[in-house]
Amino acid sequence: MEISFFGFVGQLVSNPILLVTTILVLAVILVNGWTDAPNAIATCVSTRSMAPNKAILMAAIFNFIGVFIMTRINSSVATTIYNIADFSGNTHDALVALCAAMVAIVVWATVASYFGIPTSESHALIAGISGAAIALRGGFSGINGSEWIKVVYGLILSTFLGFFMGYFVVKLVELIFKWFDKRKTARFFGGAQIASGAAMAFMHGAQDGQKFMGVFMLGMFLSNGQEGSSFNIPIWLMILCSLVMGLGTSIGGYRIIKAVGMDMVKLEKYQGFAADSAAASCLLISSITGIPVSTTHTKTTSIMGVGAAKGLSRVNWGIVKDMVLTWVLTFPGCGLIAYFMTKLFIVIF
Repeated sequence: MEISFFGFVGQLVSNPILLVTTILVLAVILVNGWTDAPNAIATCVSTRSMAPNKAILMAAIFNFIGVFIMTRINSSVATTIYNIADFSGNTHDALVALCAAMVAIVVWATVASYFGIPTSESHALIAGISGAAIALRGGFSGINGSEWIKVVYGLILSTFLGFFMGYFVVKLVELIFKWFDKRKTARFFGGAQIASGAAMAFMHGAQDGQKFMGVFMLGMFLSNGQEGSSFNIPIWLMILCSLVMGLGTSIGGYRIIKAVGMDMVKLEKYQGFAADSAAASCLLISSITGIPVSTTHTKTTSIMGVGAAKGLSRVNWGIVKDMVLTWVLTFPGCGLIAYFMTKLFIVIF
């Protein structure tokens, strides 16, 4: 099934709950651009390879390209999010539950962003949808275990593969360029850092853009009283998600860039290149296999690996501890907020 833009606008006019759901999903995408997308360009800015404004523009462009190309090649990440929870049954209550999930995600991400902690909107999205589905279905029957296990795989993959690839890529770069003039390599890695930052922005779109489009498609299907495990994502939806995500990055990205790219580990240009290349490779593997992973999680663990290659003392473990604590709390915290909001919203609406 594919829905035209004007057909969708017609649904919004005739279905107020879908209109509210759409506004909330766009708000979550905006928050994702605010808190998640800056991770893709954090190292380019922190190593002074690019000015923040140019990096943000680059991120917006490559986010869209990533959404468009990867969705055309393989939309399995969107399908995983679409099928991760059971919203079947009463259509009105299902849309209300989806609204509650989106509100919970915005609340969680905004509070974390206030403290400058780079939360994972991917984890918040999964937790929010799961908490709402549990409340809607009255138990864990609302969770699709075969899809949820992919989230666990993603956590393991992004943590260990991200860290070790960051470690080994920077070691490999140091070995290859060991005898080169540092002034010449600095110029080379300045350009390479921009290219790897573009690759990270591309993969952020490929991963996170698909996740939110999966939620969009779920809302549209619910509003029509339809269910299905497959769909075609329209181009207008890709453009819409990319524009909103880019807007979020432009208005709130610098604090996250500072926390990830400057405070956690002090990076040189070649180290930034290694971190971006390692993280983008991990995200590519995850996208092809349909495993939803956190771009924040993947990027920060790859930066940790790069820092650890010079010695564990080079990593600011205080910042790492705050990040890990946020990741650990996201699933139960955002899930519980979504659960109680769903119960409340169903009573009110």
